[in-house]
Amino acid sequence: MTEQPILLIIWHSRTGASKVMAEAAAAAARNECTVQLVAAEEAEAADLIAASGYIFVCPENLASMTGAMKEFFDRCYYPLLGRIEGRPYAATVAAGSDGAGAVRQIERIATGWRLKRIAESLIVCTHAQTPEAIAAPKHPDAAALAPCSELGAMFGAGLAMGIF
Repeated sequence: MTEQPILLIIWHSRTGASKVMAEAAAAAARNECTVQLVAAEEAEAADLIAASGYIFVCPENLASMTGAMKEFFDRCYYPLLGRIEGRPYAATVAAGSDGAGAVRQIERIATGWRLKRIAESLIVCTHAQTPEAIAAPKHPDAAALAPCSELGAMFGAGLAMGIF
């Protein structure tokens, strides 16, 4: 019996939205492949080496990915150069209004690793615009989480079928 492919979902969340987004993708992918859901602070280069593909999930803060996600990439970037080329990835970002800055950063890092983007990056907009709304816990509804679930299901199925 062959081993199931592993989808590694690395996430960081300050107010809960990104964590719920990562969990939605993971739940949908588990029907097709093995899923490892790992917080960015705990992720190691060895986790990426062992995985077949990746979903990176984080909020955007001040037009950038969060510091914890950036620190994960800083820690793992050079040890993984030349070791994970060609593997599939996708990104999802929780944002108050835009999200494009964080997406750009993740996509540039993935390009440096020579990863293969398998879907357009998702941005879940929370519309949080005041200091109180930005700091408040976020609870994306089913409609906001549906694209995350669809991404997870598609990614898991693609890994299971050997498409990616």
